[in-house]
Amino acid sequence: MTSKRISAITVALLAGTSALAQESADPIKLTLHDWTGQLITTQLMGEVLKAAGYNVEYVQADYLAQFAGLETGDLHVAMEIWETTGREAMDAATATGDVVNVGATGMQAKEEWWYPIYMKELCPGLPNWEALKDPACAEAFGTAETLPKGRYLGGPVTWGGFDEERVEALDLPFEVIHAGTDAALFAELESAIQRQAPILLWVYAPHWAPAKYEGEWVEFPEYTAECYTDPASGLNPDLAYDCGKPFGDIWKVAWSGVQEKWPGAYSAIDAFTVSNEDMGAMITEVDLNGKTVEQVVADWMAANEATWQGWIQ
Repeated sequence: MTSKRISAITVALLAGTSALAQESADPIKLTLHDWTGQLITTQLMGEVLKAAGYNVEYVQADYLAQFAGLETGDLHVAMEIWETTGREAMDAATATGDVVNVGATGMQAKEEWWYPIYMKELCPGLPNWEALKDPACAEAFGTAETLPKGRYLGGPVTWGGFDEERVEALDLPFEVIHAGTDAALFAELESAIQRQAPILLWVYAPHWAPAKYEGEWVEFPEYTAECYTDPASGLNPDLAYDCGKPFGDIWKVAWSGVQEKWPGAYSAIDAFTVSNEDMGAMITEVDLNGKTVEQVVADWMAANEATWQGWIQ
């Protein structure tokens, strides 16, 4: 079923029932970032709002810098703020009263250092993080640009994550190199695995990579909020970030004026939920099977009409 067919059905349904009120004809601006899952989540929400009759605009925005626009109302909705990397920025924004947390998406986030299982032969102490302190282990992960240090391939700089701070606080003999894009990050992973080459990189879930390839996340000291804010609380009395990243929810946030200006849309955003399994399958269709984000969103909506209709009733 095409997205046009879905919209036609929805318009017909809404015309004959208690349709969502068109509180404002102004566009609801949803932010787009630079990883596949977020593009899917955002366009899925946007297409549901369009089906309900709302004017929707997609706006490219930096993951962390977007909060300035959300606070002023120049941007309206961000569909994925990860507990792992975005909590600090989200809390600072909601503390102003100009941004509200609209609740969890239903997805559980994990982002951490990850390696393919064949690397354990060269660094047998893994997944314990202390194995990375061994110079021989670090060198096994090294490249010409980092030797004798190991190389950690981080996500794009805009994702945050405090990996440089983590390396320094835990005194790891590694250099952090950032991939320019989400696509470049996972293209390098696929290339390394095909060649059985050394690689240690940022991998997140929900995503196809940890399902497709056998590997493990490094087990760092357990995250605590104090670890990020109080150096005296952790292993290194002088530096913060001497622990792993937090795990947990992926949140939806909005400009505080959304609920008053578009109350029906706000309720739909609040009701939105999707599982890790569904999202992982959709990301796989885009990244590995060549479908467009638009095709995947239309397919999901066709197969789950009762679900999203419930969001806009």
